[in-house]
Amino acid sequence: MNIQIFCTNTNSYIECSAGDTLSQVLERVSDRISFKPICATVNNKTENLSFCLFAPKVVEFIPVDSPVGNRVYIRSLCMLLFAAVRELLPEAKLKIGHSISHGYYCRLIGMNTPLSVEIVEQLRSRMLHLASLDILFERHEKLRKDVAEIFAGENLNDKVLLLETRHELYADYYTLGETADSYYGPLAPSTGYLKTFNLIPYHDGMLLLGPDPKNPSEAATPIPQEKLFNAFTEYLRFNNIIGVKNVGELNRAVEEHRTESLINVAEALHDKKIASIADEITKRYHNGGARVVMIAGPSSSGKTTFTKRLAIYLLTNLLEPQMISLDDYFVNRTITPRDETGDYDYESLYALDIHLFNEHLNRLINGEEVELPYYSFETGTRSFKGNRIRLKENSILLIEGIHGLNPELTAEIADEMKYKVYVSALTTLAIDNHNWVPTTDNRLLRRIIRDHKYRGTSPLETIRRWPSVRRGEEKWIFPYQENADSMFNSSLIFELGVMKQYGEELLKTVPHDTPEYTEANRLLKFLSYFCPIPEKAIPPTSLLREFLGGSSFKY
Repeated sequence: MNIQIFCTNTNSYIECSAGDTLSQVLERVSDRISFKPICATVNNKTENLSFCLFAPKVVEFIPVDSPVGNRVYIRSLCMLLFAAVRELLPEAKLKIGHSISHGYYCRLIGMNTPLSVEIVEQLRSRMLHLASLDILFERHEKLRKDVAEIFAGENLNDKVLLLETRHELYADYYTLGETADSYYGPLAPSTGYLKTFNLIPYHDGMLLLGPDPKNPSEAATPIPQEKLFNAFTEYLRFNNIIGVKNVGELNRAVEEHRTESLINVAEALHDKKIASIADEITKRYHNGGARVVMIAGPSSSGKTTFTKRLAIYLLTNLLEPQMISLDDYFVNRTITPRDETGDYDYESLYALDIHLFNEHLNRLINGEEVELPYYSFETGTRSFKGNRIRLKENSILLIEGIHGLNPELTAEIADEMKYKVYVSALTTLAIDNHNWVPTTDNRLLRRIIRDHKYRGTSPLETIRRWPSVRRGEEKWIFPYQENADSMFNSSLIFELGVMKQYGEELLKTVPHDTPEYTEANRLLKFLSYFCPIPEKAIPPTSLLREFLGGSSFKY
């Protein structure tokens, strides 16, 4: 039977036979596409090129240098690394962790000898050899119990546990030669696509580096991020202690009704860390510094609730905190700068009224009273509502916003007068040993829920704006994060289970015929790995309440 496929790359219909793969369709149009696709979207769902077509579909072939294509590339690199480890170090267990320093932090557990520079180079060389052989990544789908049996034979017990706690009838997995593995998204057609990467020693593990976004023909160059690495490592130790390192273990805790205990412990860890930061600020204050606390971080990192909770601990230290949100210094939307795509660039430093902010800051430090502005995200306008503040004896100013660590924002204030805190949701929970929970996905889900609830913004619009947000973070926020005196990890090990119900309901409202559905569908699959966790045990002071509602703080 013949069917018609509409290819958006060529803006034309293509005749093909039912059962043809995307690769076969690509052969008919490759001379009209200027790049080598690594995957495709089919009716706005991401699929690998071995996907079979049995009915009319809308197909778009995707390049490597797109966000979707890059995720496919990185997942494929991870399986390439796993295959190399399997061949050279069969006794070792590979753990691929969080994104850091422009790469992905990997460790080898259970080795007979310590990891050395020579071993890392042997693995890199083996990866290059496997890439040169152009071996197929083959996708399979079988009954869940059969896939679990395959993974049990590979000693991939983390994947077995995840399968057992998801309770699906079928599961998919990939093979690369004799190596079996699973990933929560498509892989490249073959290892021959993976021409650009690097593997280097990093702390007690390795750093897997994909293509440089600015120069895709070269591997990314690592950058120093020691403070961020230490913040991640601290929470990894915490995960190990409480016995919840991956989604399978979290789901098992849900099944065994242990989530209230997890919630209490995770919230206690936040309390302890905030109290420690408050004590350090107080110590510096009494030594003649830290009159202004700058609290920065990317979108939906929980800066506002952190600031309010920090204020409570500073009060118990007999300081009087006064809070200012940089968000209230946004210029009116009509004069907000735009990014290179034409979207409003709210992440730009110049989306703020820097002149007014510095005027207010100087007046406050000089003991004067100022009336703070209020910015409405719904109307995109700034107004004044009589909110006046004045610093008193023992007062300390808390300034919260994404640009808090940018020295240009407070250039008129001496460095010794400032204490800088970086807040981000540094997600340390893994899906399994080869699939991590991206920090950006955690924050995007928070933002989708919050923007719908408090800012009148649809999930479609939030997803549409997210690439602009991410570009702004890369330009305006991340370059300054290592300037922080302290880093606070705002992630909570249970939060994705709690956000599951909220997120799924909202993501399902994204129309299937929009480009944003590709991302919505990916996030829906991501959330499908989690068992739902009731929110009733989450205290009203929890940072997560900033996004879900029910907080005892006023926003």
